[in-house]
Amino acid sequence: MSNYVHPHGHVFYRRMSHLHPMIQRGEGVYLYDSEGKRYLDGSGGPMVANIGHGVERVAKAMAKQASQAAYIHATMFTSEAIEKYSTALAEITPIPEARFYFLSSGSEVIEAAIKLARQVQYERGKTSRYLPISRWQSYHGTSMGALAVAGKPKMRSLFKPMFKDYPHIPPPYCYRCPYGLEHPECDLRCATALEGEIKIQGTETISAFVAEPISGATLGAAVPPHGYWPRIREICDKYEILLIADEVMTGMGRTGKWFAMEHWGVEADILTMGKGTVGGYFPLGIVATRGEIVDHIAAGTGDFVHGGTYSHHAVGAAAGLGTLHHIQENKLVRNMPQRERSLEHALRTHLGDLECVGDIRGKGLMWGVELVASRDTKKPFDANAHFSRQVADEAFERGLIIYPGSGCVDGVSGDLLMFGPPFAINDEQIEEMVSIVREVIFHVCEAQRMY
Repeated sequence: MSNYVHPHGHVFYRRMSHLHPMIQRGEGVYLYDSEGKRYLDGSGGPMVANIGHGVERVAKAMAKQASQAAYIHATMFTSEAIEKYSTALAEITPIPEARFYFLSSGSEVIEAAIKLARQVQYERGKTSRYLPISRWQSYHGTSMGALAVAGKPKMRSLFKPMFKDYPHIPPPYCYRCPYGLEHPECDLRCATALEGEIKIQGTETISAFVAEPISGATLGAAVPPHGYWPRIREICDKYEILLIADEVMTGMGRTGKWFAMEHWGVEADILTMGKGTVGGYFPLGIVATRGEIVDHIAAGTGDFVHGGTYSHHAVGAAAGLGTLHHIQENKLVRNMPQRERSLEHALRTHLGDLECVGDIRGKGLMWGVELVASRDTKKPFDANAHFSRQVADEAFERGLIIYPGSGCVDGVSGDLLMFGPPFAINDEQIEEMVSIVREVIFHVCEAQRMY
């Protein structure tokens, strides 16, 4: 590999062609490397650092728990940290009598959620129900079960012979409606597709429907049209299938509510969360489910047929509780509407007039910008140009971290930029971030002689 870069030692890097600066510290919305360069974290990494960098209360909570008891086997013991965190989560999670199962990543909780749906259907006497339905152009993780429900071809193709695939339906993507329709005349064709797929697969085989409330990096914060989620809930109830909301990216305040499903007043049966639960301070993922679902298992098999060495980790719970208290005490979710207005205004003001910007969409502090070769025709850039990656790399050189995406059109072509800074970002920092992106887009376009 001619452009392979290995700057330090023996690490197997995720992105091998990228020179990895050594980060020394973080503070608020900034990271600082060993050369003294400052980076404005405009995406919170991959929408993770919701409370920002260098929050001492979280680090101290983790250190305290680690010094008392770092590891406790979850099949044998509980901890005060797990019990307190669960009680605090129950107060903000929009699920009746919520119960929480703690794991280590978004991929793991998706695996757990689809297994939980299967087991619950089995415990209810519906033993033939095992198939989850999900959506194309979605992302749910890297493990085999998560890849099977994910709808991102570039992530799936290499490993597809290794997993059992599951049925998918088109996503709610109004900018490029899969059916060529317009809302509301479409009568929510993207939602009623679920009912059609249930009938195709056979009602007796379907266990659950899995989807992101607002699409993540694969579709660049595409927000479903009004009425989509209530219709999905109706269909799930009609056919007695469980609704799994993948809130790994959208949860914990990212979209302006504690959980994105609250924007539509819809309750999931199972809800997964990750990323923002601890803001990157510890690897933690959580499955939340209705109390009645846990009761079914307790009355039947007696145990959830799933586990993990690091499940219900006390240090993770301490980090999560510290993160939750930081969000609450600093009113970061309550103040989100003001931050949302500032970010949306900056994006539309600085980027909305560019010929290569096709769509700007999002909620809260989760926004996507779709980049196109022609605004009039919505023609995407050639996939081989890696346009969004070029923009993100140039921004990185200028001290700005943004999150590029691709494949939104057909799984291969289609370029996106995602913005998801820490919640404490201020108006001046938002202006700086979006101004840099505007300059970078002009620079990349000029390099390709597009202007």
